[in-house]
Amino acid sequence: MKTLAFTAALLLAAGPAFAHATLEQKEVRAGSTTKITLRVPHGCKGEATHTVHLTLPDGFYAAKPMPKAGWDLSTATGTYATPYNNHGTEMTEGLREVTWSGGNLEDGWYDEFTVRGTFGADIAPGTVMYFPAVQTCASGTADWTDTSGSHDLPNPAPKVTVVAAEMDHGHGHGHDAADAAQAATDTITLGALEISGAFSRATLPNAPVAGGFMTITNTGETPDRLVSASSEVAGHMEVHEMAMKGDVMQMRELAEGLPIPAGATVTLKPGSFHLMFMDLKQPLVEGETVTVTLTFEQAGAVTLPLAIGAINAKAHGDHAAHGGHASK
Repeated sequence: MKTLAFTAALLLAAGPAFAHATLEQKEVRAGSTTKITLRVPHGCKGEATHTVHLTLPDGFYAAKPMPKAGWDLSTATGTYATPYNNHGTEMTEGLREVTWSGGNLEDGWYDEFTVRGTFGADIAPGTVMYFPAVQTCASGTADWTDTSGSHDLPNPAPKVTVVAAEMDHGHGHGHDAADAAQAATDTITLGALEISGAFSRATLPNAPVAGGFMTITNTGETPDRLVSASSEVAGHMEVHEMAMKGDVMQMRELAEGLPIPAGATVTLKPGSFHLMFMDLKQPLVEGETVTVTLTFEQAGAVTLPLAIGAINAKAHGDHAAHGGHASK
């Protein structure tokens, strides 16, 4: 791997900028895995950008860069100020710098450069994290590296603000349950993805499995894929599809995940695509919520509550089915 040498001699060469380089994401949750997207709105004094260099801050770990067609990708690793537990493996070092080079982003064009990683769970809410960036052109640079937070300087570093981690309390009670139930009615946004109508069904005592359902809309131009799910109430979870094979309805695991095409909406519902809670550790109770973490190939991970409806509910908020008689 190679590292480009960027020194303190780099000055803002773009002149008075009509638009700064910024991050698409304004807020991130502590402990979340997500993508960070640098938005590059112009070049250097009218020149095309051929290299973009991004520095990753402490607290952002297990990062992976997204390659770009027509650009070369190089990286540099370094030691973390604090080790991190990454799925049972201690990480003491990782990706710290990313360089996309050899491209041609005209001054009048716009593009995005993406890295996916995890924010430390112990980061205090309200912490501002800076991702310094430098564009290099034929005879100058556009330097976005100032981390002082001052509004008076022309070259502020792209930044995000860390907010409190999701509370993963599975089944809630009292105010927690009411808050989680309300949250389950909200649309959750993760990058270009919008997740709505998330619900599950109540289960009988000792039932080994349960289903999870929702609507996922990809508002972006890049396809994504739901690759896995997890919950503290299940031994493991799988992404399934039900489909007719001849005259028989069969269910199968989607081992490669569920595609979420660009510009499309995919609905997980009874009798179609759905999540499966396997090896349930406790019954799912109507009127409560269950918390699930979804991991997407591009957008990263998000934790959200699923409202638990009737045992044969057909949609979010369906509590009218009792005693085995579904509402029509």
